[in-house]
Amino acid sequence: MPEVIFAGPEGRLEGRYHPQKEKDAPIAIVLHPHPQFGGTMNNKVVYNLHYAFYNMGFTVLRFNFRGVGRSQGEYDQGVGELSDAASALDYLQSMNNNSKHCWVAGFSFGAWIGMQLLMRRPEITGFISVSPPANMYDFSFLAPCPSSGLIINGKSDRVAPPADTTALVNKLHEQKGITITHEEVEGADHFFQGPHMDTLLDTTTEYVKRRLTESTR
Repeated sequence: MPEVIFAGPEGRLEGRYHPQKEKDAPIAIVLHPHPQFGGTMNNKVVYNLHYAFYNMGFTVLRFNFRGVGRSQGEYDQGVGELSDAASALDYLQSMNNNSKHCWVAGFSFGAWIGMQLLMRRPEITGFISVSPPANMYDFSFLAPCPSSGLIINGKSDRVAPPADTTALVNKLHEQKGITITHEEVEGADHFFQGPHMDTLLDTTTEYVKRRLTESTR
């Protein structure tokens, strides 16, 4: 897995970049959970999502937000982290300018950042939000949400209660022109520990593969 260092708004950002041989392969970035609670790009969910996308034929980048690992800067309440994600997408696109599909996947805090990135970047064609912390962060900026995606959470999530995720999904369902797919995994916690990780990856893979065969947003 090639280590890469690329320019972020506050200095260098550290990532792992996994290119495909095909020059027009779809691209994806994967965003990690909260930096102040031990979130890094090597988080299990992030790592596994990275490989799930790679195995589906995507060129993939995951990276550490500012102040995490060898990334420069310090935690910035999500504002700077959104800029980091935009820089990561710029970097990924600069290496893959023939790509027809661009996806963003995020876990927990990373899901919140990913949904904001979606609002800024019309070229993003799909998203995966794992355990979005709708109880901690305001997601009302998704008006309207610009592309279809999958929101997946555990029914036994104590960090981001399922009721808040369902309320977020219901709001998004009112919007026209996009389809939000919502999957709740019985028995899974916030981190999809144990056998639930396989369910998360299988659900994601099935969803993304289906979307890639459809031409709609």
